[in-house]
Amino acid sequence: MTHSAPGPTGPALSADLDEAAHRCLVAGFDGTTTVPDTLKRLVDRGLGGVILFTRNVRDADQVRELTGTLRTLRQDLLIAIDNEGGGIGHLVAAGAPEVPGSWALGVTDDPQLTAACADALAGHLLSLGITASYAPVADVQRRPENPIVRTRAFGSDPELVSRHLRAWIGATEARGVASCAKHFPGHGGTVTDSHHELAVDPRPYERLDLAPFRAAVEAGVPMLMSAHVVFPALDPDRPATLSPRILSDLLRGELGFDGVLVSDALEMKAIADRYGEAAGARLALAAGADQVIVAVPDLEVTLACRDAVLDALRSGELPEARVTEAAERVRRLALRYALPYRPGAVAAWDTEAGPTAARRAVRSAGPSPRPGPGAHVVDLFPAPHPALNWGGEDLLTAWHALDPTVTGTAFAGEPEDAGGVVEVVVEEVLRAAEGRPLVVAVCDAELYVWQGRLRDALLAARPDALLVSTGLPEPGSAVCAHGRGRVNLRALAEVLTGRTS
Repeated sequence: MTHSAPGPTGPALSADLDEAAHRCLVAGFDGTTTVPDTLKRLVDRGLGGVILFTRNVRDADQVRELTGTLRTLRQDLLIAIDNEGGGIGHLVAAGAPEVPGSWALGVTDDPQLTAACADALAGHLLSLGITASYAPVADVQRRPENPIVRTRAFGSDPELVSRHLRAWIGATEARGVASCAKHFPGHGGTVTDSHHELAVDPRPYERLDLAPFRAAVEAGVPMLMSAHVVFPALDPDRPATLSPRILSDLLRGELGFDGVLVSDALEMKAIADRYGEAAGARLALAAGADQVIVAVPDLEVTLACRDAVLDALRSGELPEARVTEAAERVRRLALRYALPYRPGAVAAWDTEAGPTAARRAVRSAGPSPRPGPGAHVVDLFPAPHPALNWGGEDLLTAWHALDPTVTGTAFAGEPEDAGGVVEVVVEEVLRAAEGRPLVVAVCDAELYVWQGRLRDALLAARPDALLVSTGLPEPGSAVCAHGRGRVNLRALAEVLTGRTS
């Protein structure tokens, strides 16, 4: 019996091999209550998983309805989402637990608290019918210029990162949700965001941060995600996602990982611009990946990736044994996490774990500074990253909930024509802040010139202004929140006002 039609490069494939090829795909899609017909056809042929994004989320009941519909199409379909906590919140509208990002958990350095936060996130996922989470981040934040890892990492010390990974993985596993350590073999030593272009980590082998991934494997993590990063010490020619040396020799051979290895999204420009998504799918599977993610909602991209895999199987360019092996790993993962799912009551989680961690992560350089009531707050932070879907929460809103007399401005990204209007913005701020305590909040100002210019101009004009950091610690900051999640900003506002929400 055959399922796929003969292709231009070879004969029809057997139904089993066609299904195996489909199991190696994870697809994004549009829709909150209905499933596109194209996706239904992919699921019918064995699609291994789907990845949900904010575009698929309206509220909790709707998400449950959507995941229930997906399961009626195929019970062993893996339903996954990026669920790191902190500012990455695809499930905010569905009542996600308020949990700080990994850096704040690392600063607090209480693995039991990290486990409680991971348990809350996993419990919420389970209540929505989602049983796979593309978290935690196992990267070590090494370069101050790194634009993409930063507070998503637990820290800059591999041992600290490793112990929090163990806590997170164990708590998630206890809930019956699949965790995924990412991005192997590490994205923290780069100065490039692989969403935008190919990243390179130039360090020699002995300085690479493999220890957290070893710890994750030893902790029994069921999934690992590869990085779209070139490591010349390991493979000078291909990014990790497409490298047999890194995925097969290093990860499978040296680290002994036998779980599901999933690629980061193929539409990220590090892959799409240099290889194309379709070729990326074929090359990633040949290199040792078990599933490739096509997160964009345009299912034509997923179909092109699928067709490239099928054509490579027909031509013999992609060995049948490699796809069969990958599909078997995905099947085992589904048996462990997708099929046991039963809707119903989910054990409660600790709703105070996240707020407690966020409060403990707020650190002051000296005695806790409190500007007093009626402060004027200028919150400077980067525009939300489209792939990570940071919601752009601002300190002013969190502060206003505690002190309605506060005023200020939130700059979500560089003000229009900032190069020519810094003086205008500064004049407006100084005028509005006259007679009031002034607070200037920055987030990764070392990466964003416009923030540095505004900060320096405001501090020069108002030496009494209080400088605070909401990302990684900035020189001269009186207080640092170590994260920009809503719960981080609320905890920072509590410290600065002396009030609790």
